[in-house]
Amino acid sequence: MGLFSSNPDSVDDDADGGETSFWQERGFVASAIVVGAVVVCLLVWFFARGDSGTPTSQATQTPSTVVPTEQPTEEPSVPPATPTDEPSTTPGTPPPINGSGGCKNKHPDMRTPRAAPSAVTWQFEADMLIPLQAAGGPAAMDSHGVRSCFAHSPTGAVLATLVMLGQIRNPDLTDAVLATRVVAGPGRSRAVAEARNSATPKATGQVQFAGFKVIDYTTRRAIIQVAAELNNDNVASLPITMVWVNGDWKAELQPDGTFNGEVAPDVLQGLEGYVRFSGAG
Repeated sequence: MGLFSSNPDSVDDDADGGETSFWQERGFVASAIVVGAVVVCLLVWFFARGDSGTPTSQATQTPSTVVPTEQPTEEPSVPPATPTDEPSTTPGTPPPINGSGGCKNKHPDMRTPRAAPSAVTWQFEADMLIPLQAAGGPAAMDSHGVRSCFAHSPTGAVLATLVMLGQIRNPDLTDAVLATRVVAGPGRSRAVAEARNSATPKATGQVQFAGFKVIDYTTRRAIIQVAAELNNDNVASLPITMVWVNGDWKAELQPDGTFNGEVAPDVLQGLEGYVRFSGAG
C-alpha cells in the first residue's frame, strides 16, 4: 500500500474487452508507494512502482520558475471562484507570503468554483507546477519550504489540495509534508512507516495537474476530485479528502495509509465536468 492505491478488480476493461487498461498499458502498479524521502510520479498519479525509466528531472528544494495559469478553453458560465478587484499577478511574481490572504482572509469567496480561480500564478515544485493565489493561499511557508495557510472556502480547499500533492512529490519535502500537511492518525502513521521501509521506485514520466471538481464541501471537510495528466497524454482522477483543522486545510489519509483506499482512479476520456486548471501549456 501507499498514498494512492486501487483495487484492480474495480477497474473495468474497455467495452470491447481487448484494450489494456491505462494502468496495465503503462506497466504501473496502482498501489502507490511513498518511499523514504523520495516520492516520484509514475502513474497519472504521483506514487507508484515502475519497471524502468529514470527521473525526468532532479528535485529542487527551492522553486524558481513561475508561469501564468492556463485559461479555460470556453467562456465560463458563472463568475470565477475568487474574483478580485486587483489585477492578475504578473508572471514571475508569486503572491506575497504572510499577507492578509489564505487562512487570514476574513471574507473568502464561499462559492463553489465553476471556473479556474483568478489571479493565480504557477510555480515549479521539483518538476511539477503548483498554483499560488494571494486571496486563497498559500499565505505562509515554513523553514523547510512547506506551504500552508489556505482560505476557509471551497477555492482554498482546492488550492490546498493541489499544493499539498505537488509538494509531497518533492523528495526534499516529503517527510515534512507528511508531518505538517496531513492529519495525524493511523493513516499518517502507516504512510510514514512505509516511507521509511519501501524500496525506491523509478520515475517514468512527467505529471501535471489538468483540472478539478469539488465533490463535496462543508466548513469542516472537502472532497476534491483532482485530474492529472501524464506526459501530455493520458488523464486520470482521484478524490482527495481535506479537513479543516487548527485553522487550515490538511489532507486526511485512509487507515491503510492511502488517500483513496479501495477507490479506483478514474481514467478519463476528457475533462467534461471538471474545471480545467493547469499551469502547463
